[in-house]
Amino acid sequence: MNSGAGSGRQMERPSSRIVTGAALDEDARIDASVRPKRFADYIGQSRVKENIEIAIQAARSRGEALDHVLLYGPPGLGKTTLAQIIASELGVTIKTSSGPLLERKGDLTAILTSLEQREVFFLDEIHRLVPAIEEILYPAMEDYRIDLVIGQGAGARIHPFLLNRFTLVGATTRAGLITAPLRSRFGIVHRLEFYTPKDLMTIIRRSANILEITLDDDGAFEIARRSRGTPRVANRLLRRARDFAQVRAQGRITLAVAKEALQMLGVDEHGLDEVDRNLMLTILQKYSGGPVGVSTLAASISEEEDAIEEIYEPYLMQLGLLDRTPRGRVATALAYNHFGLNAPRQQRGLF
Repeated sequence: MNSGAGSGRQMERPSSRIVTGAALDEDARIDASVRPKRFADYIGQSRVKENIEIAIQAARSRGEALDHVLLYGPPGLGKTTLAQIIASELGVTIKTSSGPLLERKGDLTAILTSLEQREVFFLDEIHRLVPAIEEILYPAMEDYRIDLVIGQGAGARIHPFLLNRFTLVGATTRAGLITAPLRSRFGIVHRLEFYTPKDLMTIIRRSANILEITLDDDGAFEIARRSRGTPRVANRLLRRARDFAQVRAQGRITLAVAKEALQMLGVDEHGLDEVDRNLMLTILQKYSGGPVGVSTLAASISEEEDAIEEIYEPYLMQLGLLDRTPRGRVATALAYNHFGLNAPRQQRGLF
């Protein structure tokens, strides 16, 4: 199972964020308890996992640091989990940070100079590094050195400081925003894909076993197929179904219980929640199916542009309900069918 919880500012779905501080602490504790610690427990992403395992075994046999790794894909697919497993399989510790947290050159310099030999440095939201900070990474990743400026003014001089050979694991939901010079310095680059219901069902059953939740196979599959192909969502829905079952169904999650619990949560047959439906209906009804710009759409539904682009759109596009075009977002014919609407006459020629 891959909880996919990241360091730094994680963009969790708004529908799951209206909770108390105590609930947040409990969810974090549960996420940590079900997060796999080794590849043997990591479910899904078979190609990515196999390639990284081979690279780790080769690096260990040579006594070298693993090449730098870039992981990208939608939120909640297990990028943070993979980074932690990489460190565990290498037998080293891991230091973590995120792009928005590194505001000054000294912040990143302090981390890099503290890294031990072959240690892993996990940098979440790497696409949000400011250019001045990013430039420090170029010689650090390529030559394992940073250039320290000693003195000021005309008397200042550059002193190269050698670093221990480390492995940078970068994670991002927006690979297209990573600059070419930075991307070229990663020797291992992998995209994490949405999970199949079968893999998600395995993840849910594993989590249920760890958390001592009683559920039927049918109940597990019902949760899995509505989890948007995302382990983090699957585990969240499992916990909410557990709460419902404890209060109204003697603690057992059956198919009927899972359906009723998910209906109360506003999660439909395709995993769409209230925000997804609001977004799609805004495009369909207010903007006649589009095209509409993401900034206009964000203002219309009172959402952040980043949230729309990173959280909602990838799954809506995977379902075939939404297209990105140079002119803006466009609802597909499938979207009209899904919501039981008739396409405007001027739109029919586009499908």
